[in-house]
Amino acid sequence: MGAVRIAILAVAAIAAIALAFLVRGMLVPKTPRAPVIAAAAPAKPMAQVLVAKRDLPVGARLAIADMSWQPWPADALNPAFVTDGAAPALPATGADKAVKTAAKVTTDLIQTQEPMQAFSGAIVKEVILKGEPIMARKVVRAGQSGYMAVVVAPGMRAMSVPINAETAAGGFILPGDRVDVLQSRKAAEGDGFITEVLMRNLRVLAIDQATAPGKDSKTIVGAVATLELPASDVEVLARGKAQGEMQLALRSYADAGGGPGRGGPSRSGDGLRVYRGGAVTEVVAQ
Repeated sequence: MGAVRIAILAVAAIAAIALAFLVRGMLVPKTPRAPVIAAAAPAKPMAQVLVAKRDLPVGARLAIADMSWQPWPADALNPAFVTDGAAPALPATGADKAVKTAAKVTTDLIQTQEPMQAFSGAIVKEVILKGEPIMARKVVRAGQSGYMAVVVAPGMRAMSVPINAETAAGGFILPGDRVDVLQSRKAAEGDGFITEVLMRNLRVLAIDQATAPGKDSKTIVGAVATLELPASDVEVLARGKAQGEMQLALRSYADAGGGPGRGGPSRSGDGLRVYRGGAVTEVVAQ
């Protein structure tokens, strides 16, 4: 056998073997590769923060319906936030003094109550936007410093007048009611009296230091009533206090609409005009 023929046979044998392996690879099913799954990034720890459900302007009184819990990244928490139904831990030693103070105010506020209950009834003294955390430094509660200054509406003033059970409708006037301020005094001439309505439709801010009636309270008998009136009318009450005793007439809720205003003389002569239940009665002094 010649060398050429041997070489041809060898090449043919190698080609046949290669073809056999190729055909075998095409016929045998390939084992599917397991998919490569990227490791998921660990979830960031979250906390629940007490936030406003709506925009709260200065002077708004907080209600439970105004607050909700919202997820908040734990690494973005401020010590002054109210979280997970409790105040966050106080910052470590060396933290900014203002941060420590804010955290302590929040802790003191809710240490004895459920957070929403603790904030309910507080007055907003700095604007709180929807979704913004509610912090103790942005609200003020009755009895706290600055409470009355927040309650008084812009352009209005708070002024106190002396009262007793007789001059304050028997004690049935409560904080939040609307009243007229009256005064009776002797006429300049003759023996008659002048009854004058000094101011109409004033809001009662407080009786003594009580800014809200107690639970189930129907009366408050105090010595001083704090009234809200326009800044331009402060001198009216100041003059009335100098002239003598004043009386508060309780207005009906149905008659409490509109703003406050000045009154005027009701009658000049020897009697008084009494308003009771919508009826007007003339009472003549003997």
